[in-house]
Amino acid sequence: MKSTNDDLKSLQLLKEARAQINQEIGKVIVGQDSVIEEMLIGLFSRGHCLLVGVPGLAKTLLISTLSRILNLKFNRIQFTPDLMPSDITGTEILEEDRSTGKKVFRFVQGPVFANIVLADEINRTPPKTQAALLQAMQEHEVSAGNVTYTLDQPFFVLATQNPIEQEGTYPLPEAQLDRFMLNLWIEYPSRDEERLIVRNTTGNIEPDPKPVLEKKRLCQLQDLVRRIPVADHVIDYAVDLVRKTRPDAGDAPEFIREYISWGAGPRACQYLILGAKSRCALDGRPTPDVSDVERIAKPVLRHRIVTNFNAEADGIRPADIVDKLLALSASG
Repeated sequence: MKSTNDDLKSLQLLKEARAQINQEIGKVIVGQDSVIEEMLIGLFSRGHCLLVGVPGLAKTLLISTLSRILNLKFNRIQFTPDLMPSDITGTEILEEDRSTGKKVFRFVQGPVFANIVLADEINRTPPKTQAALLQAMQEHEVSAGNVTYTLDQPFFVLATQNPIEQEGTYPLPEAQLDRFMLNLWIEYPSRDEERLIVRNTTGNIEPDPKPVLEKKRLCQLQDLVRRIPVADHVIDYAVDLVRKTRPDAGDAPEFIREYISWGAGPRACQYLILGAKSRCALDGRPTPDVSDVERIAKPVLRHRIVTNFNAEADGIRPADIVDKLLALSASG
């Protein structure tokens, strides 16, 4: 690995910090190890995450706890049908300058000006308001009038959706879904985990997670992830995996042609490699391998694959397609 000794030391520090983060989160959250790992991968990759899960699975608690542990500013936005773009980004108000008597405009920052933003039930608000948040996610800036305001770094958006209650919602279009690096599914806890949740949350003891990383150090570790080298065969594996999701590709498997309308775009390749880099960095390893790409493939790809009527009729979900592709790659 072409890396400095400082980078190798930083990798070890990141591995230790990850263990401390998991320990502090464990004071509040029971289980959900896979989701926590994927969330950290998204954070250190400078990506955003879309969390899907039924109500009551501690999505908001998990995100707010992460912000406390990382000592970051956290804002929660409850998306509703009447929410306006200015309710997210901020608005200009007219004020009188007491020293001169003149009236001037002053920009009041909205809740998007934070390090970690929870967009709760993002599919509850119309597309115009959704787009205001997604623009900030992509550009890391907000424009008001003739002035552009840069968002503070790090900037991490976690949006939630309820998969079972779709009446009166505005599903995100595929082009906007593509802005999210990872699609995380939060499942029900096991019986033992649920028993522990009940025991821990029905008493009078409040957990107190301690901060692990400061903002400046977190940004440095995000830069470190970008510097991690990747072997050509790992990049080839990620590119080939994404290309096989496209039904019009010459080497697309038969089940792709049968069940898929549209496959993943080039951004999926970028996020597979960035996710693999973050995963190996969190493990303290100097470079990723194919197994890191395989581990991150499902959360990267499942919201970028558009299935057709045949898939719906046969009960085939995008996650099933990714599993088939991974099995095919392993056997081939």
